[in-house]
Amino acid sequence: MTKAVKFSILDLSSVLQGGDVRGALDRSLALAQHGESLGYERFWMAEHHGMEGIASAATAVALSHIGQGTKTIRIGAGGIMLPNHAPMVIAEQFGTLEALYPGRIDLGLGRAPGSDQRTAQALRRNLTSDANEFPRDVLELQAFLAGDDRLGIKATPGQGTNVPLYILGSSLFGAQLAAALGLPYAFASHFAPQMLDEALTIYRRDFKPSEQLAEPYVICGFNIFAADSSEEAEFHATSMLQSFVALRTGNPGKLPPPVEGYRESLPPQAQSILEQTLQGSAVGSPDEVKQGVERFIQRTDADELIIAGSIFDQTAREKSYAIAANIRELIAA
Repeated sequence: MTKAVKFSILDLSSVLQGGDVRGALDRSLALAQHGESLGYERFWMAEHHGMEGIASAATAVALSHIGQGTKTIRIGAGGIMLPNHAPMVIAEQFGTLEALYPGRIDLGLGRAPGSDQRTAQALRRNLTSDANEFPRDVLELQAFLAGDDRLGIKATPGQGTNVPLYILGSSLFGAQLAAALGLPYAFASHFAPQMLDEALTIYRRDFKPSEQLAEPYVICGFNIFAADSSEEAEFHATSMLQSFVALRTGNPGKLPPPVEGYRESLPPQAQSILEQTLQGSAVGSPDEVKQGVERFIQRTDADELIIAGSIFDQTAREKSYAIAANIRELIAA
């Protein structure tokens, strides 16, 4: 029997070909409102820089847009790339969000730059900040959010908010850190599933309880493209496939419209790369997606799936998330 899990939404705020940033952010808000009505747990946006196809670079600002138009769904970063920022700045930003939308804010943290070297340098002005200092930065941020007097300075807003932290990762490093700090762990299995099983084993084995969390809590990224038929779902999924191939070949851009027969048109090597990379995915009719979700939950024993699905057409996108929510209810029942 498949255990019941929470479902959440991970949104890249994709800018469409022929569209603009405002349109992308409004599409994100519409999806968050839709997810709220369907009972999704949380709505996360990710920090990426220097990419014309992603509108959520200023993640805290984008989240405020989402918070203003929703009432109950949790909102947060999945995630903030902490090496790009001073911990105090992030404490102030997310402390402000917590003041505006109390009890609804999450803060997921990653150590990847979310950009290339030149963009990273433009963000930081220099590259003396080190991703290997990530554990120290997490502890410093946690202390700012707690209002720890030992810091000698206060993050205002931020101090005393204790915004819950989540460690993001696609390798064993994040699993080890989340376990050591007693924090929830979110694995990027929707695009980098290679170390998924080993990372979850390490996290659960080495987990040490904390004030925030008594037992391990696992969130797994998962792609869902659901439609009335397999053919329709496969068609809508080609927008994401095109974007992924463009990214892998060093030519990222705006989200393209779907293309009939795109996957079949790729050379075998490219198809093989996609198949390996997208293990954490279910594409098809409601029954096919349900089977894929159940297999993934049984494999990971995840407590929560955070669903990604870059679909060009907003109506089809919202329908896919509605089908996924129904599948969640069927599994829960």
